[in-house]
Amino acid sequence: MAKNLIQEKAKKFALRIIKLYKYLHASKKEYIMSKQILRSGTSIGANLMEAEHAQSRDDFLYKQNISLKEANETKYWLELLYEAEYILKEEYESVYADCEEMIRLLAASIKKLKS
Repeated sequence: MAKNLIQEKAKKFALRIIKLYKYLHASKKEYIMSKQILRSGTSIGANLMEAEHAQSRDDFLYKQNISLKEANETKYWLELLYEAEYILKEEYESVYADCEEMIRLLAASIKKLKS
């Protein structure tokens, strides 16, 4: 059974976030924001996986909304890490673009579910 597009992208995004966390932790000795972005960035996909076995349509929508909130939080941590000069512009722009794509996909999915 093939996973849907959003789940696949969320997993790839989570793997990027894990690599970013490892880099920040080992190379930059940044422990607080790196832990926060690790939590929120990996939570997107985790909530989407939970939604697969939702008890109802409302439960499914709820998990989708949590994923969207986590993606928005991840966007915030990326902005802080960049503005605090922990990550370079190229790194930031690349991961940030992926994060914004996740937000667009989730928002579109939620909008479709609500209609």
